[in-house]
Amino acid sequence: MHLLECVAGHEHGAPAKQLARETGLALPTAYHLLRTLVHEGYLRRDKGLFFLGDAAVRLSSSGAQQKRRSTIVDALARWRDAIGVPVYYAVYREGEIEVMCVSDTPGNPAVEEWADFRETAHAHAIGQCLLSQLDDEARRDHLDRYPVQSITPYTVRDNHTLLRRLERTRRMEPVTERQEYALGTACAAIPITVGTTAATMAISLPSHQTDRLMSAAHQLQSEIGRLMGSLALSISI
Repeated sequence: MHLLECVAGHEHGAPAKQLARETGLALPTAYHLLRTLVHEGYLRRDKGLFFLGDAAVRLSSSGAQQKRRSTIVDALARWRDAIGVPVYYAVYREGEIEVMCVSDTPGNPAVEEWADFRETAHAHAIGQCLLSQLDDEARRDHLDRYPVQSITPYTVRDNHTLLRRLERTRRMEPVTERQEYALGTACAAIPITVGTTAATMAISLPSHQTDRLMSAAHQLQSEIGRLMGSLALSISI
């Protein structure tokens, strides 16, 4: 590890003797470890100099990815406790809806995914919010693959009605639905767009608490606004 750290500190590479001296290793030991690290792909050797290899780059990328995920998880847990509702984070990626993270408690459980979220975007606030951020062609492509179908008596009835609803959705306004995906549940989703990534943070409540829905959604929106700088860096977990 000391050798890897030492090599990482030399952008233009370093010879074995210099690396041995800087890490305090005996030269034969340094040679042995360097050969092993090259063999495993953590280092590469070019004209007598050692550089970080592909395996080390992947290791670094994995660590950065975990740090980004931790940022999202921590934020959701804080908002869950502050607002007193389950909080969801989802993205639209490569034509599919992906719920990346859910933060809930036994007292405020998340909505059970009883019908595949990817196939029922038309019925839940998360899906409607993500579809509202797409252009018309992408929306129609999604609905060609996952047509509108009745999930509950309150679900939107057909593609045309859904598309009209999405067109009327005001930019950056919370998207809400009441019992369209799950009876007894109301949901709201906040649109988040960073670059070309459509994303959303959402909340859910029992339908008898529907009067809290918009105030809770606006509270979440305010919290997101305060943390948007760090979230922008973490938007793709």
